[in-house]
Amino acid sequence: PHEVARLQVSRIAWDALHKRWFYLPPPDVDEKLAPNDDLHWTGVAQRWNNMCADCHSTNLKKNYDVATKTYHTTYSEIDVSCEACHGPGSTHVELARAKSLFWDRKVGYGLPHLKSPDSHVEIETCVQCHSRRRLLHPEFQPGDDFYNNFANELLGQATYYVDGQIQDEVYVHGSFIQSKMYHRGIRCTDCHDPHTARLKHNGNQVCTSCHQHPAGKYDGPAHHHHKPESTGASCVECHMPETTYMEVDARRDHSLRVPRPDLSVDLGTPNACTRCHLEKADLPESRRAELPLYQDWLRAARDGDQQVQAALDHVNRWAAEKSKEWYGEKRDAKDHFAYALSAAREGDRESLPTLMRLATDRRQPGIVRATAASELGQFANEAAFVTSKELLEDDDPTVRAAAIANFQALPDDRRLLKTLAPLLDDPVRLVRTEAARVLARVPRALTNGAQRKALDRALEEFEAGLMMNNDRATAHMTLGILYEDQGRTDDAIAAYKTAIAVEPQVTGPRTNLAALYERLASAADEQARNAARQGDEQAGIAAAEQGYRYRQLAEPLAEQELENLKRDTLLAPDNAFIHFRYGLSLYRHGRFEQAEAELTKAANLEPNDEQIVYGVMRFHYDRQNWSAARPWAEQLLEVRPQEPAYRQLYEEIKARAGEAADN
Repeated sequence: PHEVARLQVSRIAWDALHKRWFYLPPPDVDEKLAPNDDLHWTGVAQRWNNMCADCHSTNLKKNYDVATKTYHTTYSEIDVSCEACHGPGSTHVELARAKSLFWDRKVGYGLPHLKSPDSHVEIETCVQCHSRRRLLHPEFQPGDDFYNNFANELLGQATYYVDGQIQDEVYVHGSFIQSKMYHRGIRCTDCHDPHTARLKHNGNQVCTSCHQHPAGKYDGPAHHHHKPESTGASCVECHMPETTYMEVDARRDHSLRVPRPDLSVDLGTPNACTRCHLEKADLPESRRAELPLYQDWLRAARDGDQQVQAALDHVNRWAAEKSKEWYGEKRDAKDHFAYALSAAREGDRESLPTLMRLATDRRQPGIVRATAASELGQFANEAAFVTSKELLEDDDPTVRAAAIANFQALPDDRRLLKTLAPLLDDPVRLVRTEAARVLARVPRALTNGAQRKALDRALEEFEAGLMMNNDRATAHMTLGILYEDQGRTDDAIAAYKTAIAVEPQVTGPRTNLAALYERLASAADEQARNAARQGDEQAGIAAAEQGYRYRQLAEPLAEQELENLKRDTLLAPDNAFIHFRYGLSLYRHGRFEQAEAELTKAANLEPNDEQIVYGVMRFHYDRQNWSAARPWAEQLLEVRPQEPAYRQLYEEIKARAGEAADN
């Protein structure tokens, strides 16, 4: 194998379609980045070893040395070669050379059977790269079970629209497994040549080569209501609309869905009809020039541009009426999963029964049910726990794994152990490592011998998966959290320090380490008080000094984190969550005036985010500034009108504000 050290990728890229070099600016931030910024071309986000190589080379071993902060990365080929998809070929070559009359059926011909009747074998070989996933295990080979090696991302709010359409780069798999095609056994090579990566047919023949229905059923004006050969007559333009990434890379949505402009009217999702008919939008030409692509319109509306939002709303309503005119009322049915997910994410407490039905409805795609299962965690009531427990026995490993996470808020360690311990022996690594992560906090004294062994095995797998990304701070920070859950304080401190050393500019590890030191200081203070009560002066002094030392360690970490958060707010001034984190940190440090400004800025940027609005309200509540707290309590009720605790809080603040005014 070949070996390389660290390689950095320039922001000058080659446009293979138009045969030109072009500059690719960093996303969502000022282009003038400091050399120590992660997004600078010398930073970790532009590093071949950890951002590109896994999918753009064969037989990669990253081999990052934490102690020396150096890479010793090896690979067989620096492109996607035969063995990337067909697996190691040495056994196959040996069999061919042997020329034996006898054949070991256990070995077969020494390669995975990608043409297996089970379409999953081929698909899961392709999606080792064509998916937005987290690494679980270092030894994936083509033909292996995907979920023993990777965790596919669910339909997150930052990556997919609420109806499952692609938003950020998600690399096909999460879309395709939503489709009817996938569930009826269609595989990648039914449409794509696996060796050229080109489509097997041109135009609508990509679809009609399989959909050989009576003439005109689909590939005709009676179905699509557009002129033949026009854009509107193209199957993929309606059922697989494009989103462009990295300036030039147009990718089609592989969920192969029916356009739903009625969902756009109700929920603000995109639709293929509006995408093609933006000429009907009432928007000045000067604004249109700023928004060359439909996705630019969507982004502007999402960022609060009311003019663009109104223009999109107009076209969405027109498209919904046209759809109703052509296809009838049946396409406006309200049973799409997007309604349940949207209601849950808006905090509607009445959405729980619908969400539970969605999570347990086996007619729905697994990724949809797993996403619904993950949303159950916010309700944290007995009904949600009962449904989550039922989902622990689901056939789909992503559903089981999503349900496991809902139990981390369960306060009863015995009940937690009884519920999740069987999952430590799950046949799928994704499930058992997630169970181990949640069970890590359970005192070992509560476990029996078999449970301890299973937990240790699964935790070892979990840690091994984390260390596949040992060149990133997040891996070490997650390890630190795990060690804290296990009561391994010294190991947690070491993990947080490593996270800081690996990525000195990142926010998070310093906060965790400072908080850990503060907790240790508080524990030492308590020891000092106990020693004083018992008359042990020497022990009391030693404990008090230890508490002082811990605080001395925490203070500079907290100050450094404040500076990092301030830097992030300047780099991403429109990111509400960064302002919110900065505001909370300022509040914890007693800088109340600055904290109020940052928290308010966050709430103005995201006025419908429950966590942020609650945070601003709580800031004023804790400081007993009732008149300032009241409008935020009202806003919180608008965000979550069905939440009785918020109604009670509002009434309390309203009463106290009245009393303060009277006085």
